[in-house]
Amino acid sequence: MRFAAIRTATAKAVVFAAAALGAGLATTAPASARPEMVDMAGDFSPGTIVVKTGERKLYLVLDGRHAMRYPVGVGKAGRQWAGTTKIDGKYKYPAWAPPAEVKRDKPNLPDVIAGGSPHNPMGVAAMTLAGGDYAIHGTNVPGSVGGFVSYGCIRMLNADITDLYERVSIGTTVVVTR
Repeated sequence: MRFAAIRTATAKAVVFAAAALGAGLATTAPASARPEMVDMAGDFSPGTIVVKTGERKLYLVLDGRHAMRYPVGVGKAGRQWAGTTKIDGKYKYPAWAPPAEVKRDKPNLPDVIAGGSPHNPMGVAAMTLAGGDYAIHGTNVPGSVGGFVSYGCIRMLNADITDLYERVSIGTTVVVTR
């Protein structure tokens, strides 16, 4: 994983070098915002976020048997990763700067897209992940949720990232599996 966040003291804006734009459409029907309570077995502590890339689902473990499940967009082929990390930052309406890899693929992108802009790929909120350029974030392209669409970030519907954002804190463990 790679991580870079630039904090500008004057504007107190956070610019993420993370994620992909709304490029690529979902491979399934568009997801709708509605986290579901589901049964989930596993060796995860309550409060852990588990992303199952192959399922394109994110689980917030509630106890030893239950989790909240959300649809997500995940890394496209060649951009997926797996591992364990922690949330190291939480931001509402973050500004976004495309990382070099994204800028190379999409050279016409501006250097920074303001937070709150309908063109900002971070949506209404983002939670950065320690040790990489990745984040769990919202999107202004809801049709991309449910697909293999990003440069490695975990993309959620804005209503779902808002819900998850309120349920977790900095330091929350995140486990990404393939």
